[in-house]
Order: sequence, then structure tokens, then C-alpha cells
Amino acid sequence: MSSSEVTKKRAVIILSGGLDSTTCMGLAKEAGYELYPLSFDYGQRHKIEIENAKQVAEHYGVSNHHKIIKLDFLRDFGGSALTDDTIEVPNVMDGAHPDAGESEIPVTYVPGRNLLFLSIATSYAEVTGSEAIYIGVNALDYSGYPDCRPAFIHKVEEVIALATKVGVEGKGITIETPLIDWTKAKIIEEGLKIGVPYELTTSCYNGKAEACGVCDSCRLRLKGFEEAGSKDPIPYLI
Repeated sequence: MSSSEVTKKRAVIILSGGLDSTTCMGLAKEAGYELYPLSFDYGQRHKIEIENAKQVAEHYGVSNHHKIIKLDFLRDFGGSALTDDTIEVPNVMDGAHPDAGESEIPVTYVPGRNLLFLSIATSYAEVTGSEAIYIGVNALDYSGYPDCRPAFIHKVEEVIALATKVGVEGKGITIETPLIDWTKAKIIEEGLKIGVPYELTTSCYNGKAEACGVCDSCRLRLKGFEEAGSKDPIPYLI
């Protein structure tokens, strides 16, 4: 093993196959990290995104590092429009608003999801010798999600420092949230600058081959591309 391979910095990327997490992949690559993508099959309605994540990992040449973790119990628990078939995904055409307010937690929130994801990502980071975990949380567009806020991220970093071997040895693992205060338009603009393959991503909560265009995630994505002055490269039903 060469000295460059020994000193190469590494990062775990929580990769859903969506626009935000794929932008994080691109940003981590630009920052010089060796990429270790981590995806989760948690019984989500939009399970098609896992196939997108595989394509993104292949695009960046790191399919050999890509892990897909099955978390069936989130589907068993339900409690979210993304994991419970008895709860419908809101349709903005029926009056649902795509922007969640501070005091309003959307039905698409999955209880404990990012807490679980970051815990598992921490384990993968220790095993791979990664010094960072990238996660595409955004407190601006989705401020109603409690696990997408800076305060949550800071507390998880504190726990990582206390609960890991690298943490108690003083090396640590940082949680990188480059998109946390960016608008969707800025995310897309920055991603386009570095060649993020948005044609390989999906954002639709309904999980069809063609995006629905009417769920809050689709509307935010479409609005972002419009404000960024670019055309969304994925197909839509409407």
C-alpha cells in the first residue's frame, strides 16, 4: 500500500438516491474524500430510490464501497406516510403545502430515521477509518423535521465523541451537513457546477418510474430547478 493510499481521507455518505444526498456525494468528492456510500432499505414507499443510489455509486466509481442496510422494523412500526400504507402522501394539488413550518411536522417524517441512519453510519465510519459522515439534511426546506436541524446534528456529534473508540482517543468523526441552510435552488446550482448526475436521482415519495410531480418533495425539487434556471432531467407524470 502506497503512502498516498494510507493518508487518503475517507467519508461515509448517507446516500438515499435523492437530489440532496447525491449532491453531498459530489461535494465530498470535491473535498477530496474517498467515498463510502451507505443506503437504507427501511420499507419506504419510494423503494425505487435504492436503485438510484446504486446508479449514483456506480457513477462515482465506488460500487465496491456501497452498503445497503435493511431496516424492516421501520415499515413494521409505520407512523409515516413513507412507511405506512394507511397514511397517504400529501398532494399539493389538493391543498397540501410543500413548505413545512417550524411548528408543523409533516406526515412524511419517519420517526427516528436520521438518528438510526447516523448511528449505523458511525459504525461504518469507524470500520472504514472515515473521519466524516455526510448527510443531506436541510433545515430550510424541511424545517418541520426535527432530525434535520443543526441542534440535532450537534448533539449526535457529541454522542459520537463519547460512544466510539476514535472519539475517546481524540480523533473523532464529524457530521458534515453542507446543505443544511441552502435553498433547493442553491443546492442544484452548486451541484450542477461540479457535475452531480441529477438524471440518476429521484425525489418522488410515491416511488414510481416517473415522478408524480405533485407530492411536496417533487414540488420542492421542481421549484428548485426552476429558480436555478435549469430543467429537471428526470421524467414526470405531469
